[in-house]
Amino acid sequence: MAIRVKARGGESTEGLMRRFKKLCEKEGLVKDIKRKEFYEKPSERRRRDARKSEVRRIKEEMPGFKPKFEKP
Repeated sequence: MAIRVKARGGESTEGLMRRFKKLCEKEGLVKDIKRKEFYEKPSERRRRDARKSEVRRIKEEMPGFKPKFEKP
């Protein structure tokens, strides 16, 4: 998906870059790029997905529970 940012009247380049970075972050591009930066074996991906789903399930069952291994 292409992200386009048009300059507003009297907007500095710093403000334009700030809006562009915020849009990229909102679209999840930064997270996706960091995730794809290094090769991840399929077994590691499955293990990570299983851990995330387990944390999600525990949180639904016990509100207020924060496991030690969960990233903020």
